[in-house]
Amino acid sequence: MSEPGTTTTTTRHLTLGTPQLWILIVFALLLSIGAQLIGPLVIPIGVASVTLLPMIWGLLTGAIISGQKFKPFPLDLQHAATTMMGIGVLVLGTRLSFEIGPQIPVVIQAGPALFLQEVGHLFGTLVLALPLAVLLKMGPATIGATFSIDRETSFAMVSERYGADSPQYRGVLSMYVFGTIFGALLVSLIASLTSSLGLFDPRALAMGAGVGSGSMMAAAASAVVANHPELQDQVLALAATSNLITGVLGLYVGVWVALPLAERFYRFLTRDKDGAAARALPHEAIAAAETGGEDVGTDAEPNTTQLKVAQLIGHSHVSVPLWTTIPVLAVIGIALSTVAAKGFSIAMIVGYAIIFAIVILALWLSKISRGRIPGIVTVMTFGILSTAPFSPIATWTLEAVHSVDFLTITTMVLTLAGLSLGKDLPMLRSIGWKIIPVGIVAVAASFILSAVVAEFALGLWH
Repeated sequence: MSEPGTTTTTTRHLTLGTPQLWILIVFALLLSIGAQLIGPLVIPIGVASVTLLPMIWGLLTGAIISGQKFKPFPLDLQHAATTMMGIGVLVLGTRLSFEIGPQIPVVIQAGPALFLQEVGHLFGTLVLALPLAVLLKMGPATIGATFSIDRETSFAMVSERYGADSPQYRGVLSMYVFGTIFGALLVSLIASLTSSLGLFDPRALAMGAGVGSGSMMAAAASAVVANHPELQDQVLALAATSNLITGVLGLYVGVWVALPLAERFYRFLTRDKDGAAARALPHEAIAAAETGGEDVGTDAEPNTTQLKVAQLIGHSHVSVPLWTTIPVLAVIGIALSTVAAKGFSIAMIVGYAIIFAIVILALWLSKISRGRIPGIVTVMTFGILSTAPFSPIATWTLEAVHSVDFLTITTMVLTLAGLSLGKDLPMLRSIGWKIIPVGIVAVAASFILSAVVAEFALGLWH
């Protein structure tokens, strides 16, 4: 029996033999397939457009199911979705790394300006967006929302460091949704304006376009090309290379520099010297604190209600074993790849087998190193090395994983994220509209400061 005033934790294991888990599996499968069948929707907005990809439909429908009050989605299943999503983001990172490996020579050949522009991406969000988020009292979600512009690998970085039930993770999710819906439109307008003003060398703007998102990069580069059509080939090549470098360096910089730096800066600005506000409380504590009328979105240390609830409430932990998660994700992933390709192939099974082998190896290394080697770093490193031109298995690996569509994995992961969101709605509501000005500043600062650094570097080396 636990001591009075201490937290009691019970663990419930959900396996394929647990009937309740099949509810989650069926919903995840049907919603993700439905999202894939809907496909992308292009919404014209003046001279630009917004593209809503299947991943957005998966996230929205999952959130509706988990957040509705008519027949509440079981809390245990929402936690199970979070657990499975954690493995899913490693799958996503592995598949992404296969796109980077073959381009390693391009990265090596890039000039100093291309490498230095990553500094602009790093400090653009931290120096401007993070203080704004603190000013708007976004709470610990500030860290996840502003250490980068939060694309796919950011999910894994934050969930490994803070957990997928943390405010930091909800900050990542909020920024990801903002960037997916508005990012391409926003960055194209900024690129068009700065390019037309003639303040920067078009090549510097092309380098700034590589913010780590393919859609944002394409939108920004197109805007620069529209103003400088004579430099089209050069602008597109520099933008693509810059985006590739951001994808490679951004992972390692994010894990070991940007995320720790964001936490330290947040703690400095909020005077949270002990890091209390940067640590996540159980979601029950957050919900209970909100019910009691306390503000959990502030930047101060946890209030009395939060601490009392965190100490007294019994927290239930749901575990989904790896040997259960892997076949579930494999079935959903293969189904989505089949829908996307309009046909099934054995190569899909082989591709997922390779991906899961790397994921399992990464989890094992993380375990024996006691977390010192983050799983996302391992899967990305192995994926890049296995498909780099010098790898003896590069050609075979690329052929095997070619049928595993990258965007379908994103749809699967975000559908699971949606099915886990019901328990997080109080925290997301506390962020609310604040993500809009923070997101605008983050994207704009990342692009403009990167262009400034690239402009400076071009002046030194060219």
